Amino acid sequence: MPRVNSFPILLLAAASLIATLTIPTAATARKPPEIKHFQYFRSGSPQDLATTARTGFALMGGGKDLDEAFRWMCNRSGGGDFLVLRATGDDAYNPYIQSLCRQNSVATLVVPSREAAKDPFVAKTIAHAEAIFIAGGDQANYIRFWMGTPVQAEINKAIQRGVPVGGTSAGLAVMGEWAYSAEGDKPDEPNLDGKTALADPLGPRVTLVPGFLDIPLLKDTITDSHFVKRDRMGRLLAFLAQIQNSRRDLNVRGLGIDERTAVLLDSDGKAAVVGRGAVYLVRPSPAVAEIVPGKPLDNAKFEIQKVDSGRSFDLSRWCCGSTTYTLMVEDGGLRAGKDAQPVY
Repeated sequence: MPRVNSFPILLLAAASLIATLTIPTAATARKPPEIKHFQYFRSGSPQDLATTARTGFALMGGGKDLDEAFRWMCNRSGGGDFLVLRATGDDAYNPYIQSLCRQNSVATLVVPSREAAKDPFVAKTIAHAEAIFIAGGDQANYIRFWMGTPVQAEINKAIQRGVPVGGTSAGLAVMGEWAYSAEGDKPDEPNLDGKTALADPLGPRVTLVPGFLDIPLLKDTITDSHFVKRDRMGRLLAFLAQIQNSRRDLNVRGLGIDERTAVLLDSDGKAAVVGRGAVYLVRPSPAVAEIVPGKPLDNAKFEIQKVDSGRSFDLSRWCCGSTTYTLMVEDGGLRAGKDAQPVY
């Protein structure tokens, strides 16, 4: 059973492991000790089991969880130790995943601060996982709490050694090379919508961060979830315009994924779409006009490929959607090109 320094981990009778650690740093006479803590919930065997995992990425669009995507991750884990990562929340995923898969263990690690993210137990736990799933929530927490810490480093090491990695909603948002960090949002504001983003792609709410995860197949890519349900096409176009202007990079591209839909991505770039919705492959065509701070996006053209559930595409070739059409952005407004289907 793993231990951290001299702090015990409570093993429950039902083989559930729950640990909440409160660790003081070195104190001085003038300053009270700082506190860092995390929560760890484990079900199944208390001993880690090393298995042979296979590379794969489950990109989930949010909403009700998709059984097929979790089973796919479990199969690629070789039945080893499945780890759910969160910045807030509880262990609700543990019984859900256990009901779907036969794993050596299923655990949830809640890492709610930068201090917690630096704890050696946290890094060790991620390093021993055979599957890693990043839950939904607020991606701003993932960027603020985990970026530049051992949490980020160990997830990227897991990707390099072939561990299957998945994410939903906020977890999906941080899987591309670029992530919408939501750091400009306020608690009382609604989610950033397309109208707001297109009105000023360089505005204070359109906060994009590169390099949180290093998934080679998702290089030059930004992902977005709840796509049709929350009408997010416009904001994905604004994200792409900002990235392309910042890098002068014509290869930037976006993946918009519907709720209750997942892209199951293999190591060779082949991707299957499962669930109830569709996936949208979006890229500038060929380039976006220069963005002016405080001004709406204008004179921009984008190529859209829609891939319905039950179909596949090749991410490495960015091909081939069930339906292809263009969208124009003029003075911050969307207009369908002459060959367009409806926007979604």
